[in-house]
Amino acid sequence: MEPAIEVLLIEFGAVVLGLAVASRLARRLGLPILPIYLVAGLAFGEGGVLELGAASDFIEVGAEIGVILMLLMLGLEFSVHELVANVRKSTLGGFIDLVLNFPPGFIAGLLLGFEPLVAVLLGGVTYISSSGIVAKLLADLNRVQNRETPVVLSLLIVEDLAMVVYLPIVTGVLFGGSALQTLVTVAISAVAVVGILALAYRHGDRISELVLSNSREALLLTLLGVTLVIAGLAERVHVSAAVGAFLVGIALSGDLVEHARELLIPMRDLFAASFFVFFGLRVDPALIPGVALAAAALGIICVITKLGTGWLAARFEGLSPRARMRTGAAMVAHGEFSIVIAELGVGREPDLGAFAAAYVVLMAVVGGLLYHFDEALTPRFLVRR
Repeated sequence: MEPAIEVLLIEFGAVVLGLAVASRLARRLGLPILPIYLVAGLAFGEGGVLELGAASDFIEVGAEIGVILMLLMLGLEFSVHELVANVRKSTLGGFIDLVLNFPPGFIAGLLLGFEPLVAVLLGGVTYISSSGIVAKLLADLNRVQNRETPVVLSLLIVEDLAMVVYLPIVTGVLFGGSALQTLVTVAISAVAVVGILALAYRHGDRISELVLSNSREALLLTLLGVTLVIAGLAERVHVSAAVGAFLVGIALSGDLVEHARELLIPMRDLFAASFFVFFGLRVDPALIPGVALAAAALGIICVITKLGTGWLAARFEGLSPRARMRTGAAMVAHGEFSIVIAELGVGREPDLGAFAAAYVVLMAVVGGLLYHFDEALTPRFLVRR
């Protein structure tokens, strides 16, 4: 039986008001808001203090839109020329990211008794950072224009591009797809990404002229419609919707960018909050104690490896020690992609879901705190150098 509309409105309204209070309190205390959103999701999810019913499906849709808007806004800050140049320069950093952060999950999976293919999935969980959380952190702390931000974005894009190959392969093996089907899927994904980049590289100005409108209403609807369609098509060809939205953002330029920011920021903030709440809603707190110690041990290792990844990648660009610390701290947070990867293997290994959830919540909270308080955490002897 469908829940009454008034129940949905009351539940969702109560969640939004609660988040508003939490946001005001966090800012007054100088605390990052993202961990509070995650804890709120845990409190109102399955096994929490008060389980939401009618509003959960609505929040799920809002969460998907939140990730898309966060990455669209992030893409608006950079041109496709800057992206291509930064990704080229970050090839070595991307390789180091893979070498440092895939093995901890894979080895942990084997030690936990998971079959090798499930251990490969856990390796993916520890490898991929959260583009959505990083986008929100950059916006909240006003660090989009920082010198290290292009390095952070380049590493994230390299990770997401790696997923273009990784996800179709593991999905094909898990669900019995043929080698030919897997190869075709990987090829389609790669061609889609290259095609969008090439179109933006050559015709970005013309695309922006077509989208721009004197009507705020028409411009908003056009931006949302184009972004959601591209994100959906990207998801259909096994490229993440977040990557599709990011590519839309970098394809736009000129006067359009300022108008788009003004229109989209309030929507992004609302739906971004939905994303982090929904992330917490999907985790049953009762399952966390049984895997908490193992997840925490793996988390400690991966905090170190992610900090090392960012430090080395920023060092290659000649950035200061403090900027290197910020780069590494930004890469610590894990989120939506890690959960997607883990869910692929839950049917073969039920413990993988709870373990990945505990790990991701831990890394999301620690990552947000590290990035927020990076200045206090950077060793003084390094800053003086």
